[in-house]
Amino acid sequence: MRVHIGTDHAGFELKNRLVDQLRNKGHEVTDHGAHAYDALDDYPPFCTDVGEAVVADPEALGVVIGGSGNGEQIAANKVDGVRAALVWNEDTARLARQHNDANVISIGARQHSEEELEALIDLFLAEPFSGEERHQRRIDLVAQYERTGGYGAPAGA
Repeated sequence: MRVHIGTDHAGFELKNRLVDQLRNKGHEVTDHGAHAYDALDDYPPFCTDVGEAVVADPEALGVVIGGSGNGEQIAANKVDGVRAALVWNEDTARLARQHNDANVISIGARQHSEEELEALIDLFLAEPFSGEERHQRRIDLVAQYERTGGYGAPAGA
């Protein structure tokens, strides 16, 4: 699996270890930074870089890391075509892929142990999209709104 990963200072040391762990598991990892610790850096560019890379390579998945993961998810989701999910437990990691075909996981480095975060990422990367019609329909509705700002004519109109 090709994996794009990025973080600001809050997840810098964790990201470096995760890159090595993911590569050791056979993943092809692209590190979008931060490449040096800077306590005053800002997360949005790292997250949008990950999002743009994932959209350009639909077979890849992305990982964005922050203190809580909240802002990182918001930033990644500003990239057209990104479906970033904030993941905080095993169910949300699996369901992000199964039901939402999420292509980016957002995690909080200050919310979990390193072992927990590694396990959540592994679950996310391993879980396929279910392909169920109801889930695809919902994904298509979100994409339509993203493109047009609406859902078209109301049913029965």
